[in-house]
Amino acid sequence: MKVLIILFFTLFEISQNPQNHRVKGYSKKDGTTVQPHRRTNQNKTERDNYTSKPNVNPYTGKKGYKTPKR
Repeated sequence: MKVLIILFFTLFEISQNPQNHRVKGYSKKDGTTVQPHRRTNQNKTERDNYTSKPNVNPYTGKKGYKTPKR
């Protein structure tokens, strides 16, 4: 069973969108902690961001809520 789980996550990592990157967790000056997460690479459009409608974040399953401006 462990072998299947490891295989699944290995295949999942390989199939990820290469247009994103990891962001390390950090603490803000006000003491707020930001958890590690993934973010899409910066480009000239908002249409491919995880938070834009109708996109879905593949890591959290959350639907986009922002209407893209361009």
